[in-house]
Amino acid sequence: MAVKYICRHCQTSLGTIQGSEVSEFQLGFHFLTPEERSDIISYTSEGDVQVNVTCDYCKEALDQHPELSLINNPLQ
Repeated sequence: MAVKYICRHCQTSLGTIQGSEVSEFQLGFHFLTPEERSDIISYTSEGDVQVNVTCDYCKEALDQHPELSLINNPLQ
């Protein structure tokens, strides 16, 4: 199992944690509400965990142009 961090806007891979020795507690997932978990965390068909976050580039673009948040995939 791997935990893959992907930008939710541009789909850039931000990093991967390999192996099953990392728990959800260590990753801080236990701090998320059920709604946040369903929005941020998904599972791939290979059994990996995908964590959808926002990369620095997209965060900066959204901060400068908040109207982009109204578009489904503004930065692809």
